[in-house]
Amino acid sequence: MRVTAVLTVRNEGAFLLEWLAHHRAIGITDFLVFSNDCSDGTDAMLDRLQAMGWLTHVRNPGPHDEGPHWAALKQADRHPLVKQADWLIVIDIDEFINVHVGNRTLVDLVSALPGATAIALSWRMFGNSGVVRYEDAPVTETFTRAAPRQLNWPWRAAMFKTLFRNDGSYGKLGVHRPRSPKAERMADQRWFDGSGNALPPTLHTERVFLDPGRDRYRLVQLNHYALGAVESFLLKSDRGNAFANGEPLNVDYWVDRNFAQEEDRSILQADSRKIRADLQSDPVLKDLHRAAVAWRHERFRILMAEEPWRALFGRLLMTPPSRALSREEAESVWKNRKGR
Repeated sequence: MRVTAVLTVRNEGAFLLEWLAHHRAIGITDFLVFSNDCSDGTDAMLDRLQAMGWLTHVRNPGPHDEGPHWAALKQADRHPLVKQADWLIVIDIDEFINVHVGNRTLVDLVSALPGATAIALSWRMFGNSGVVRYEDAPVTETFTRAAPRQLNWPWRAAMFKTLFRNDGSYGKLGVHRPRSPKAERMADQRWFDGSGNALPPTLHTERVFLDPGRDRYRLVQLNHYALGAVESFLLKSDRGNAFANGEPLNVDYWVDRNFAQEEDRSILQADSRKIRADLQSDPVLKDLHRAAVAWRHERFRILMAEEPWRALFGRLLMTPPSRALSREEAESVWKNRKGR
């Protein structure tokens, strides 16, 4: 089974090797990676990885009218790695696929859902866990506390990324789901959530989130490490939104994702340490990784010389983990949102 992951990155070199090792371990066979406007050497790391036969790297320099992510996806639509894949997924570097069946591979996941044409991988938010300082340590081992399995609010917590069969039913890639559905092929679609529940036809053509408040992780979940250490979040905010105008992320973004009600170390059962060690043993990658780590420390120091960034840092330190709303509380928000 040939699975292509499409990834867009900027200044993420410190996290790249762990992410690649994990997804190779679970069965991603091809990586199509776009980089834009990097200052930390991520693009040089990707060049080295391409020379080693690990992935395909495409430089995607700005400016981008619609944001770098959409610019990358337009190129990916025409790329041979996308055309040749059996299955496709568009994914970010702070997202890790966590399969719960068989040997925890994508082959096992697809085998558990025979006939599936798409699987909606629901986010499970992994909070900050009280980590302030950025350290060069695996993300999946550092951040192990997550939102409850049934989270009623915010609606963004019910968003998903789509692993879908590349059978010609859709004409374009999308950030969360395939786009440009072909009407004549929609009757053959079989979409499932991460617990194996069949999804209705409306999900075959629209929506990027499922109904909140249900456990959709029995077979697979998408671990979403959107925050990281407080220091790392400042760098993420500095980088800005990748989908539009690059505006900084703020405390609102943090509160919507900083859940820590349950411990979840299940992703560590898909052991990628050997693959990661092999990558780190390459002397070129080793030096580039160290340089990317050093860049993060230096960039944080530079940001903290400016009052707006110090203020954000202080606010984040004062902000406790987010409280999970009860169903009744969440419904009151939904009702108000719908104007009831």
